[in-house]
Amino acid sequence: MGKIFYMMGKSSSGKDTIFQEIFKRQTWDLRRIVLYTTRPARANEKNGVDYYFVNETVLDRMQHAGQVIELRAYQTVHGVWKYFTADEGQIDLKEYSYLAIGTLESYYKMRDYFGEERVVPIYIEVEDGERLSRALERERNQSEPKYEELCRRFLADSRDFSEENLKCAGIKKRFQNNGTLEACVEEILMYIGEKLKEEEKR
Repeated sequence: MGKIFYMMGKSSSGKDTIFQEIFKRQTWDLRRIVLYTTRPARANEKNGVDYYFVNETVLDRMQHAGQVIELRAYQTVHGVWKYFTADEGQIDLKEYSYLAIGTLESYYKMRDYFGEERVVPIYIEVEDGERLSRALERERNQSEPKYEELCRRFLADSRDFSEENLKCAGIKKRFQNNGTLEACVEEILMYIGEKLKEEEKR
């Protein structure tokens, strides 16, 4: 049986970059679980790679088909944006292991859906001042910067990923991305390898 390595962290903690680097370097044939979202694509984001960008009609159809595993809705300054994971055929734990990105809330639901032994949390941490600096730099590079939304997300992350919530989720191991990206990626690769070897011995 395979595992789902579930990557989490506050906004601008480097999740997306680390996610891509893991796929470039991994040698275990990990598959990716591409999330769905109703928000507009950012500059350089590709449909089916970063997310599946869909509208409310598509979401409603998938919900009625019983394909939505977890769904999050955020009231932003630009309206309601939704993110969700769907079991529409892309996940086969009998054959493969996967890497995905989500929130603490979605981690709970994925863990409940697939089982605690199948979903492995990978929590990435960055010092808040550095994280805010990165977020500002990224937003400036957008064709239409959304600074109000940046501030909302930054404050929401402090609540969502509070120490109390992390403790309740049983997340003890943390991967620091305050220094070089290379060191963080290598540490995560080693961790994934260890978990897959443990699974092979069962």
